[in-house]
Amino acid sequence: MKRTFEVSPWHVKTTKWAPEDKLLQESITALANENLGMRGFFEEGYSDTTLQGVYLGGVWFPDKTRVGWWKNGYPKYFGKMINAVNFMKLTIAVNGEQVDFAKQTPTDFNLDLDMRRGTLTRTVTATVGGAPVTLKFERFVSAVQKELVGQRLTMQSPAEIDLAISAQIDADVYNQDANYDEQFWQVLDRKASGKGALLVSQTKANDFGTPQFTVAMQTSVKTDLPHVGDAVEAKQVANHFAGHVAAGQSVTLEKRTIVTTSRDYADQAELVAAAQDLVAQVDQVSYDDLVAAHVSQWAQRWAKSDVVIEGDDEAQQGIRFNLFQLFSTYYGNDSRLNISPKGFTGEKYGGATYWDTEAYCLPVYLGVADPQVAKNLLYYRYHQLPGAYVNAKEQGLKGALFPMVTFNGIECHNEWEITFEELHRNGDIAYAIYNYTRYTGDTSYVLHEGAKVLVETARFWADRVHYSQRKNKYLLHGVTGPNEYDNNVNNDWYTNLLCQWSLQYTLEILDQVDEDVLKDLAVTEDERRLFKAIADNMYLPEDADKGIFPENDAFLDKDLVPVAQIPSDQLPLNQHWSWDKILRSPYVKQGDVIQGIWDFIDDFTPEQKRKNFDFYEQFTVHESSLSPSVYSIVAADLGDEDKAVELYQRSARLDLDNYNNDTDDGLHITSMTGAWLDIVQGFAGMRIRDGRLHYAPFLPKNWTAYQFNQVFRGRTIQVRVDADGTHLQLLSGEPLKVELGDQLTELK
Repeated sequence: MKRTFEVSPWHVKTTKWAPEDKLLQESITALANENLGMRGFFEEGYSDTTLQGVYLGGVWFPDKTRVGWWKNGYPKYFGKMINAVNFMKLTIAVNGEQVDFAKQTPTDFNLDLDMRRGTLTRTVTATVGGAPVTLKFERFVSAVQKELVGQRLTMQSPAEIDLAISAQIDADVYNQDANYDEQFWQVLDRKASGKGALLVSQTKANDFGTPQFTVAMQTSVKTDLPHVGDAVEAKQVANHFAGHVAAGQSVTLEKRTIVTTSRDYADQAELVAAAQDLVAQVDQVSYDDLVAAHVSQWAQRWAKSDVVIEGDDEAQQGIRFNLFQLFSTYYGNDSRLNISPKGFTGEKYGGATYWDTEAYCLPVYLGVADPQVAKNLLYYRYHQLPGAYVNAKEQGLKGALFPMVTFNGIECHNEWEITFEELHRNGDIAYAIYNYTRYTGDTSYVLHEGAKVLVETARFWADRVHYSQRKNKYLLHGVTGPNEYDNNVNNDWYTNLLCQWSLQYTLEILDQVDEDVLKDLAVTEDERRLFKAIADNMYLPEDADKGIFPENDAFLDKDLVPVAQIPSDQLPLNQHWSWDKILRSPYVKQGDVIQGIWDFIDDFTPEQKRKNFDFYEQFTVHESSLSPSVYSIVAADLGDEDKAVELYQRSARLDLDNYNNDTDDGLHITSMTGAWLDIVQGFAGMRIRDGRLHYAPFLPKNWTAYQFNQVFRGRTIQVRVDADGTHLQLLSGEPLKVELGDQLTELK
């Protein structure tokens, strides 16, 4: 655990110059708008450790999977969101010396991510070229105009200085994880004229038939300094400005960048014309007015979704930081996009879509946004069914296997124990359809496109299981559950549970679809009988003596030493132990059995929940960012308030306090949903029962109050919990009956 920023309800800020934490600071101060984003790297350059990461939504490359062996069905490539051309770049020289704070030590430093406004400001004072200078850098990634990024630099010195600034677009970029310093962009066109520049680039050709992406970046620069020339080089374009600056004189440079891609435009000429037109439009608006429009959009988002915590600024900052980064990554404006575990903050996980979206993100968007946002996430998977057929066929199986990691529906992960074996993702996607339908009451998806997804995944399950004559049960061997610290196991309880439930739910939906849909699905009576037989006879591990569900067939044969007995200097395990040692251990990376109990929390007895929670909690190391929130919700359900709050704190401040010592390579975006889930499902006890909202709140001991808004079936409800009790208010929509504890009350 390491805290590098001050605690503040609406800001993530520091005045500490800490080059040893440079990567960590870059991750935490990332900005994005769903369409594009970047880490909080220094735009003027930094010659020491840094990751100058700029990323574009939906733009990726199929990098060849390099392994020393090959297996049938292995993914042909590892898809990854590549580091984009750096349009943020500024080169600054004072009296001939280039600004580089790896070489000049600041005497004053202030870094401020303003979450209310969605802006990043950095102010630095240092001696450069023999003169003291103060530089103020401001940036925003527009929440209004998806193609727009704005930058402003303001400089001043108490001494006379000669100042030179170059505003650049640089295509000489690398991915942090590139093979052999491989580069992915080829420049197609480049121009620089007056106070603006254009660079058009394209991802290089690949051998896998996936599209190449073309990107145009057009800048406009406004500054007090005289324009002294332009540069057009093989991989870079620049506008140069220079002049003599009097003592005390303030100099400002504004840079507006428009980024258009072939995702939105048919050809190069069209996307270049669009970039130039959009720059011309934003050029007519002052920088302050562009920022004001952006801030206004964020104000609307916060009005809908802000969670207010009174009495605990650490908890307050944590939930706002998580919501800010989550909504920066995805706000439902583009159904072609999804939510990467690192968002636009780093390259780990390749920027692809994981099962995190369905399991953790969708329930949050259901509660804070228009239902269409969550529905778009469901459509994302439906439109990728062709790829899911390919994945199943590659394994020699029927139906559809949705990918563990993807951009286009084709599996593109490069770890066999994930690619081949983490099959629960099919069940998580089915559960998301159920979750959406249960929450919204809208059956339009599940009875049409959703039914197709359910049937095709059911066909996969039916072909993947096998029947054991000895047990007289259907089994699933050779799988990996959510706990990836136990691979290639037999009968992972969570996977078997989702297989059973998915088949049951598919049969329920088949009885509800209309004749046209049923005809299109073409489910035979033999298939229905097989689905039912498997569901009725699925093996679910259970240990009567301990009263628990064993995570898998071999779990209880491990050396069951609790986490508390591991020396603290050996944690996190994944940074100190060999993979072999981890796999032989009983330690749980993230909830597996507890994940299943959370999914179906009302279907288990209090005794079942208590015994399983107590058993698995002692072995869980929470080295997946997705883990603490699930345990927090189940702890709250059991009335273990202290444990629920402890795990909320870990979930809410996972990145701000770098709990797992891995935030330097990017934030944990999909797990940022956990803090909201902990408060709403955990502390407030929100459930959907028979189509009705239910709350059973408690107030954490060191909080004086908390408050959130929740969208539900055309209504917006405000929930406030304080020392006087729970207060429910209907902010909009028709009257609604809700359950508060064991009382039924009507909100008007």
